[in-house]
Amino acid sequence: MIEFILNDKLVIAVSPPATVLLDYLRRELKLTGTKEGCREGDCGACTVLIGSLSGNTIKYKNVNSCLVPLGDLHGKHVVTIEGLNSSSLSVVQDSFVSEGGTQCGFCTPGFIVSLTGYFLNNSKPDFDGAVEFLSGNICRCTGYAGIKRGIEKSIAFYGGEGEKNIIEHAVKAGFVPPYFAGIPKQLKKIKPIQNKVKKDIPLISGGTDIFVQRRDEAVYPEANLISAMETLKGMKKEGGQIIIGAASAIEEIKSSALLAKYIPGWQEYLNLFGSLPIRNRATAAGNIVNASPIGDFTNILLALGAGLNLAGGKRKRHVPLKNFYKGYKLIDKEKNEIIESISFPLPSKDSRFNYEKVSKRKYLDIASVNTSILIETKKNIIKRVNISAGGVAPVPVYLTRMCEHLEGGEISTRLINEGVYLALTEISPITDARGSAEYKKLLLRQLLYAHFIRLFPESIEIERLL
Repeated sequence: MIEFILNDKLVIAVSPPATVLLDYLRRELKLTGTKEGCREGDCGACTVLIGSLSGNTIKYKNVNSCLVPLGDLHGKHVVTIEGLNSSSLSVVQDSFVSEGGTQCGFCTPGFIVSLTGYFLNNSKPDFDGAVEFLSGNICRCTGYAGIKRGIEKSIAFYGGEGEKNIIEHAVKAGFVPPYFAGIPKQLKKIKPIQNKVKKDIPLISGGTDIFVQRRDEAVYPEANLISAMETLKGMKKEGGQIIIGAASAIEEIKSSALLAKYIPGWQEYLNLFGSLPIRNRATAAGNIVNASPIGDFTNILLALGAGLNLAGGKRKRHVPLKNFYKGYKLIDKEKNEIIESISFPLPSKDSRFNYEKVSKRKYLDIASVNTSILIETKKNIIKRVNISAGGVAPVPVYLTRMCEHLEGGEISTRLINEGVYLALTEISPITDARGSAEYKKLLLRQLLYAHFIRLFPESIEIERLL
C-alpha cells in the first residue's frame, strides 16, 4: 500500500506503483482541477506540489503530475489546486483574478500551484526568482502581462521578509490554508517503506523519459522505482572523487555547493537542462540510461571523466561512461543491474571547464548540438583534456582523437585547428528535425572553437581559426 497526504487527507492507494499521478487524481479521485495537457512535462497544466519531510518542516517541489509514479509518493504531501482552496481566495489566487492573469483558465491551476510553491520555499521572494520558478508553466493565450502583475502583487502582499518558519508565515499571510501547519505531524505517522531492487521487474527512475516515450506500456503491475530509493541519493567527496547518487534529481545536483565549488559556472550550465519541474524529477542515472545522443548531463559527465558504479545482486562493477554506449540506445547494462552512483575525479586547481549548447530556444529545449570540455594546463601546456560531443552521432561521443592530439601540446591556434579537424572525423551526424548533417558538423566545429576562445582568449588568434 502507498500512503500519503493528499491536500488535507490521508490517502491509502492500492493502484500499481507505476500509475501516473495525473491519472490517479483525475480518474480515481475525480480531482479535475489538475489539468491534462501535453502529458510530456512541457505545458505545466498538471503541476502539483510534492512535499517531503525534512526535520520538523517540509520542503516542497513543483512537479508535472503526468510524469510522477504513484509509488514515489509514499510518506509525502501532495498538493493540488483543490488543496489551496479555503473559505476565500488565497493571496495568489486573488492576485491572478484582480490582475487578469487567468486568461482562458486552462493553465491557471498550474500557475497558481507553482507560484504558491515558490512562496513556500523562499522567505525573501523577488520577481525574477518567482518567474524562474514558473519556468515549467506555459500560457497558450500568451497573456503573460497579467500573470506578471499577479506575481508582483503576490510578492507585495507577502511581507515578513526573512521569516524562519516559512510555512507558518504563509498560513498567516493567507497564501495557504491553515491545515498546512499540521502536515509535518501527520507525515511522521506514516511508516517508511524500505525500497529494494527486485529481479526481473522494470526499472523506472524519475519518469521524465519513460512516461513520455512509453506512456501506455509503462504502467506495470510492479516496478522498481529508483527515484524512491533514498539510499541512492546525495552527493559527497570521497578519496579524491565526487560521488553522485544515481537517484539524485538534477535540480539537487544543480544546487550542490560541493559541485559549484569545484566547477565554476555549474549552476548556469545545469540551468539549461529542462524546466524546474523536470529537473525536480529527472535523475542522474535516468539521463544516462535513456542514452539520448543529446543528453545534457551525460555530455557534461563525459568531459568530467565520469564512471558508472553498477550493481546486480552481489556483483558490482565500474564502467567508464565513455565505454557505456555500444550503439543507438544500446548500453553496457544487464537487465537486473542498476546504476548505484556516478563518480569522477576532483578537477585540479589547474583545470578549467566549459559547456556549450545550441538549441532553438536557449532554455527549455533539447540541444541540436552540445559539447563539454575539461582541460588541465601548466604553463600553457595541456596536461589532460576530455572533450564530449552530442547530437552528432548515434551515441554521446567522447572525442578520443582530438583529446589525444591535444594532450602534451602547447595551446595555440594551429593546435586547436588540428584538433578540431580530427574531431570532425570522429562524428557521423544525420539530418533530422534539429538540422542537417552539415549544419550540425558546422555547429560542433564552432562550439569546439568556443571552448578555447572562452577559456584561453589570450592564446587564440580568432581570425586564424579555420
